[in-house]
Amino acid sequence: MLGRASSKADTGEEATLESCLHRVALGDREAFDEVYGQLAGPILGVARRVLRDPAQAEEVAQEVLVEIWRTASRFDAARGSARAWALTMAHARAVDRVRSADAATRREARAAELMVEPPFDQVVEAVEARLDRQRVRHCLEGLTELQRQSVTLAYYGGYTYSQVAHLLDTPLGTVKTRLRDGLARLRDCLGVGG
Repeated sequence: MLGRASSKADTGEEATLESCLHRVALGDREAFDEVYGQLAGPILGVARRVLRDPAQAEEVAQEVLVEIWRTASRFDAARGSARAWALTMAHARAVDRVRSADAATRREARAAELMVEPPFDQVVEAVEARLDRQRVRHCLEGLTELQRQSVTLAYYGGYTYSQVAHLLDTPLGTVKTRLRDGLARLRDCLGVGG
């Protein structure tokens, strides 16, 4: 866990954070102890507010402090305070961690969706339906032309017997007879009890 390091004095007075960062850029470990002491707590606080997970917040805070050690030479006092620079870095790193975790969760969810196979029953039902359609087509081919047209219009087209008679320009009684005979032949061909 991160803690506060003891403050070092610079010629009797506490060194400013900015001057410590300039010394850290030159590899001064004592200056880094001072920077660590002043920034570890606030950096951890920012990380905790963004991440809400104490362990991840500590990891991010440690990463940021290492980054400060490595990139102290990039600090520019003309662009803002050292504290703001460090806390901005901490916030950005914590947000990156959240985005990375969210992206990983979305990738895993997409991968899980792709891995899911339809349940066995669905596959069996799809195969059976396809075979049934093939059998019905085969049996329809065994009907007379008027029977096939009448059955197709009435049962696949959704037309009434009267509408089928009108569409085929055939008397209603003839259409009814052809439908009855055609359905009987289909039933026999398909092996359906009647």
